[in-house]
Amino acid sequence: MSPSRLFVRPVVAALAAVSLLSAGGAQADTTLLNVSYDVARELYKEINPAFVAHWQRTAGEKLTINQSHGGSSKQIQSVIAGLEADVVTMNQAADLDVLAKSGLTGADWRKAFPNAAAPYTSATIFLVRKGNPKGIKDWDDLARAGVQVVIPNPKTSGNGRYTYLAAWGYALSKGGNDAKAQEFVGKLFGNVPVFDGGGRGATTTFTQRGIGDVLVTFENEAVLIDSEVGGDKFDVVYPSLSIDASAPVAIVNKVVDKRGTRKQATAYLNFLYSPEGQEIIAKHYFRPRDPAVAKKYAARFPAIRTFTVEEKFGSWEAVQKTHFADGGVYDQITVKR
Repeated sequence: MSPSRLFVRPVVAALAAVSLLSAGGAQADTTLLNVSYDVARELYKEINPAFVAHWQRTAGEKLTINQSHGGSSKQIQSVIAGLEADVVTMNQAADLDVLAKSGLTGADWRKAFPNAAAPYTSATIFLVRKGNPKGIKDWDDLARAGVQVVIPNPKTSGNGRYTYLAAWGYALSKGGNDAKAQEFVGKLFGNVPVFDGGGRGATTTFTQRGIGDVLVTFENEAVLIDSEVGGDKFDVVYPSLSIDASAPVAIVNKVVDKRGTRKQATAYLNFLYSPEGQEIIAKHYFRPRDPAVAKKYAARFPAIRTFTVEEKFGSWEAVQKTHFADGGVYDQITVKR
């Protein structure tokens, strides 16, 4: 299958803001809860039973893994409010920094696992109607008059936040300053007809409700539409520049210490870095870290120029304070809509 062509059928399960999934025997001795972002639900549907089987073989223990999905920032707030996650698997470091500031995980969570605790990455791309009737090729086209852009709310969704930052970075890359970037992003977000709470909701808006000319989303979500939906209705467009969307993970210290699940939770997250875990990650069109697996699946991942948040903005903390805090640049932009 070519990632430049997508076939789409309804993704009914996407309508749930948060879903609970489980893998393991009904009489499992131990349970884990992984609180994650919504676009990763199919990935963990396969990761979870694979790890359960691995843990049974290696540790001789039955295990059940429950899964919660929703907009990443909303999910983190749920954990802070008392949802007892043993681990969190998110799509942006900012959410894990918020969790660390709450005291639920360590401030040094990036050092707990390889690659700054991000076992895979993705990129932000465009999904357009079949034949690309609006001629959308790059970020500039998303700011044109008459183009409707579907993006989830950056206040609640890492997917939306990456889109915002990718557009800002693109404007800077063309020689613009922050004032020009703000003007450009303001035009783009002025073309958004509706803001969904998470990436999967935005997919539903675009594919099922028929709203919008282009969906801006993670690379794997576009391919999921191809494999799950059916019908020759959409094309993928890779922009000239995108953002490195690394997906970090962390153990929720207070929960695992309370429940006695640190050993299982640590093994679960380490499994994501194993050859078996990386194979599953690549199968779901997330970009794996393991060089051998990445080489094996290279045909699935077209070369794309990306930048990191740190390269363009200094840090996630700076991004949060400047752009997404109450009264920040994003609020200033959307007030003008």
